[in-house]
Amino acid sequence: MCGGEAAAGPPRTAGPGSPAAPDESRCALCAELFKAPRVLPCLHTFCAPCLERLEPRPVLPPRGPAPAGPGPGPRLSIQCPACEAEVGLPPGGVRALTPDHLAARRVLLQNLQDAGPGRPCHLCGDGEAEGRCLTCRADLCGFCGQAHRRQKKTASHSVVPMKDLKGYSQVGRPIMCSVHPAEELTLFCEQCDEPVCQDCVLGDHQEHIYDLISNVIHKHSNSMQELLQSTRPHVGTLERALAQIEGLGSALRSRMDALSTDVQEFCDGYITAIQEHRNHLLKQLEDLRIQKENSLHFQKLQVEQLLADLRTGVEFTENLLSNGSDLEILITKGVAVSRLKKLKKTDYSIGPGVDDGICFSPQEKAGQCGGYEVFGAILTKGVDPAKCILQGQDIHKAWEKQKVTFTLLCRDVLGDPMSRGGEHIRVSVIHKNKDCILKTMIQDNNNGTYTISFVPEEPGPYTVCVCIREQHVQGSPYTMNVKRKFRQHQGIFHCCSFCSSGGQKSARCACGGTMAGGYQGCGHGHKGHPGRRHWSCCGLTEEKAECLWKMEGGESSQRGLVRTVAL
Repeated sequence: MCGGEAAAGPPRTAGPGSPAAPDESRCALCAELFKAPRVLPCLHTFCAPCLERLEPRPVLPPRGPAPAGPGPGPRLSIQCPACEAEVGLPPGGVRALTPDHLAARRVLLQNLQDAGPGRPCHLCGDGEAEGRCLTCRADLCGFCGQAHRRQKKTASHSVVPMKDLKGYSQVGRPIMCSVHPAEELTLFCEQCDEPVCQDCVLGDHQEHIYDLISNVIHKHSNSMQELLQSTRPHVGTLERALAQIEGLGSALRSRMDALSTDVQEFCDGYITAIQEHRNHLLKQLEDLRIQKENSLHFQKLQVEQLLADLRTGVEFTENLLSNGSDLEILITKGVAVSRLKKLKKTDYSIGPGVDDGICFSPQEKAGQCGGYEVFGAILTKGVDPAKCILQGQDIHKAWEKQKVTFTLLCRDVLGDPMSRGGEHIRVSVIHKNKDCILKTMIQDNNNGTYTISFVPEEPGPYTVCVCIREQHVQGSPYTMNVKRKFRQHQGIFHCCSFCSSGGQKSARCACGGTMAGGYQGCGHGHKGHPGRRHWSCCGLTEEKAECLWKMEGGESSQRGLVRTVAL
């Protein structure tokens, strides 16, 4: 529903922490003043002709059965020249992207400033323009400007000197409706979330809720401001992470240089035989340096890209809220809010992925080199999760309600056992079929090993994950099957021995009850009877409870009990 270059509104000044870009009126592709600027979903602005020269590529359709009937043509996308993000093109192509009215207004101001002295008056055509009427959008000479203020119809108009135009949003032409080109956008449709004109509310938006832009701007700008406030702190988080990575890279290089010097001084004493050993140590050290620097460099590039995306979103929105008119904010609100929400969901808890824990041990025996016993080895203090292993008989099998214990053996990048503790170990044991997460205990043995224990409460398959610094160790995750340990009843669930045995005097019961007349088992109302149905093998009164009958010396402690017989 929008068209034109800029909209009316009160002058807005840039807030603290939002400095203006040096070439914000020029396109980054052609280095010229913007021509029909369009803002992409990633909040980068380029000329529409420049974007049209980019080679579009088809967007892959989603997986699944194709819809019945003829569908729309294949969707196209382009790649943002600034951040390389994929941008899906609307059906109208590049020209249907959101116009950047702030950029267009900056171009108009630049043109007014570049014209300099000699710009003709729009009214008389003879005098040199000294000011501009923000209501009429006309350049006026000194005489016409005074006359403009004296006339009754234009006495309330604001005439601003040419040199003071920067910061006024009324400089550009009014933004007209794309559906009704003769009507200015003055209303906002809440249902469609877009500005509309007076003719629009009489047509397609007749049943929709709408209001004047001046009445709704505060609500929408406040919501954008809240989203901006919750997104801005991530800039500092990424900047600190980037500083840590760069600082660690410098420390890593200094550490490597120092170690190289130590290695060379140690190996110089061996003259011929030790040179081969020295070269071997230096190559090993160089491989470690390259490995760690490559890891840091890759992470640095990722953080820099995240920071660039976040800065673009924050600076664009700050500039929009500070310098844009009410209508401009509402026009660009959709794309800005969408980008800020996407940036807000990103995980910014990033830190260096490697450490500088490397040292040289000159007393370490290194074997034979050229017939001489040599010393000196490169030791890595950092543990390598991929080389750490789990040991113990309880790794894959366990019983319910019985303690499971196994050991984690930590090793470094060379596969050698660690001799110290202090690593951050995370263990999770989760039932695959139930919402059951077990509490685990981790004991640091301070010698490179850790004792892990837990008690499974339920039988069934469990997923066991063992991680060091959020990386799985060797063999993790794995499945552990917990078996049910339930002692089955060997007797019957009866009311008494007299009834279940058919009156046999020799029938006994584990409840310990007896009857007069030589009956060795229990009976209703007689001594020792529990007063309810119970198990003959253990005396429990709960039918589904686990049997309490135990073995003594490999044989039943109730061996002397005669088995009861059900009638």
